[in-house]
Amino acid sequence: MATLTHRLNLIPKAQSRTFTCSFITGEPITNLRFDCVSNSSKLSLKSSCGRSRTNHRRQNFGIRSVFTGIVEEMGEVKNLGMADHGGFDLKIGARVVLEDVKLGDSIAVNGTCLTVTEFNAEEFTVGLAPETLRKTSLEELEKGSPVNLERALQPVSRMGGHVVQGHVDGTGVIQSMEVEGDSLWVKVKADKGLLKYIVPKGFVAVDGTSLTVVDVSDEESCFNFMLVAYTQQNVVIPTKKVGQKVNLEVDIMGKYVERLLTSGGFSLNTSEEKKV
Repeated sequence: MATLTHRLNLIPKAQSRTFTCSFITGEPITNLRFDCVSNSSKLSLKSSCGRSRTNHRRQNFGIRSVFTGIVEEMGEVKNLGMADHGGFDLKIGARVVLEDVKLGDSIAVNGTCLTVTEFNAEEFTVGLAPETLRKTSLEELEKGSPVNLERALQPVSRMGGHVVQGHVDGTGVIQSMEVEGDSLWVKVKADKGLLKYIVPKGFVAVDGTSLTVVDVSDEESCFNFMLVAYTQQNVVIPTKKVGQKVNLEVDIMGKYVERLLTSGGFSLNTSEEKKV
C-alpha cells in the first residue's frame, strides 16, 4: 500500500502561479491568494479584504503560535541540506507530533518554531531560512541527531510550562554538566544581552525545554539549572557535550517591561495622567 504523502510547495520553480488557501491569521479564517514568481525571493500575500503585505519566502505568513516548553517527544534528523527549490530543508522522523499534523502547522524543533511543508506517516519536513540558521544551533545538527519536538499549543491544552513563542533569542554554550544523585546540573554561558533577562527561579527555554533557573552569575555570564531523571530521559540536552550550543528563549515578560521603561511608555505619575 502506498504511503500518503502531503507537500506544501511554497516556492514554485517555473512560471508565476496563483494559489488560494485558507489560513488562521489571528482573525476569522480568511482566503489568502499567493502570487508566486519563481525568480523572486518574496511572496506577495493578498487577502479577500484587499490588504496585502510582503514576507520573505518560507516564513510562517504571520501565523502566530505559542508553545509551553514541555517536550512531547524526541525526533531524529533523517536528512538535512539544500533542496531542489534552492532552500534548506530539514526532515525529521517522529511519531507523536504527526498524529494530527497538517500542512502549514507549526512545530517547535529544539525550541525553534518551524512550518511543516511536507509529511507522511513517519516523518515531516520543515524549511530553514538563512536567518534561522544564523541565529540558532540548528546549523550543528547532523543526520541521526535527536531533536526536541512540540506542537503548537491549542486553546484547550494544559499550560504545563511557560509561554514560549518559538522565536529563539540566541544561543548559549554548555560550560559544564555535573551529576548529583540521579539529577544533572547544567551550566550555560550566554551573551550578557540575554543574561540580563534570566533571573533565579525564573523561566528559560533551552532547546525548547521549559526550565527553572537556579542561579545566575553575571561575573561568569552563566546560568545553571537542574534536570531530574525523568527530564533527562525525554529531552536532548543530556545527549549534548560541553562546548556545544543550545537555543535560548528568555521569558518575554522581561523584554516587555524593559521596553516600557526605556521607551517612555510607562509612567509612575498617575495623578498627572488622571488630570489629563
